[in-house]
Amino acid sequence: MYIAIAGNIGSGKTTLTEMLTERYRAKAYYEVSDNPYIGDFYENMNRWSFNLQIYFLGSRIQQTMDILHNTTGDIVQDRTVYEDAYIFADNLHRMGLMSGRDFDTYMSIFGLITNLVPQPDVLIYLKASVPTLIAQIRHRGRAYEMNIDEQYLNRLNERYEEWIQNIYKGEVIVIDKDREDFVEDPSVMEKICALLDEKRAALEKTRE
Repeated sequence: MYIAIAGNIGSGKTTLTEMLTERYRAKAYYEVSDNPYIGDFYENMNRWSFNLQIYFLGSRIQQTMDILHNTTGDIVQDRTVYEDAYIFADNLHRMGLMSGRDFDTYMSIFGLITNLVPQPDVLIYLKASVPTLIAQIRHRGRAYEMNIDEQYLNRLNERYEEWIQNIYKGEVIVIDKDREDFVEDPSVMEKICALLDEKRAALEKTRE
C-alpha cells in the first residue's frame, strides 16, 4: 500500500512517517532536507522561489518514480508532489513572490509529470493551527525556519484546506493535530493504523 503524509511545515509529517514505517515495516521516502536554495529562500523569497520549487519538484518526481517501480511491500512518503504545486508554488504566486511566467512554467512541468506517476492509495492529512505549527517549528530548532512568518503559515493552511476539499480526489484520512497527538497519545496512533487497515482491506478487495 502506498501511503502519503501531507501537512504544513511543522505538522509532524516526518515523525508520523517514521512511526508508520516501523509499524508496517514499510519503505520510507522522506522529504528532501538538503535543498541548496532553502536558506536563501527564507532570506529573499521573491528572488529564490522558482529555484527552490523546481529543485523540490525534481526531487519529488525522482522519489515518485522510485515508488512506481517499487512493487513489493508498503510505502510511506513524507509530503507529496501535489503539495509542491497546489500548496507551495501556488501560494508563492498568489503572494506575488513568484512571477506569472515562472508559475506557468512550473505548472506546465508539473502537469506533464503527474500524468506519469501513481497517486497514493491513501493520503493522511495532518491538519494543524498556526500556534501548533509554530510550537513544533521552535521545538525542532532548524535555523532556517526560525524566522518563518506566521501569516505565511496561515496562507499555506488556507491552500491546504482548498486542496483537500476541492482539488484532491483520492482517499484521505484527516488528523487534527491540535487535538490528536499521535506521539503523546498511543490511542491516536492506533486510530490511524485502524483506518489504514480498513483502507488496505478495501483496496485488496477491489484487486481480487
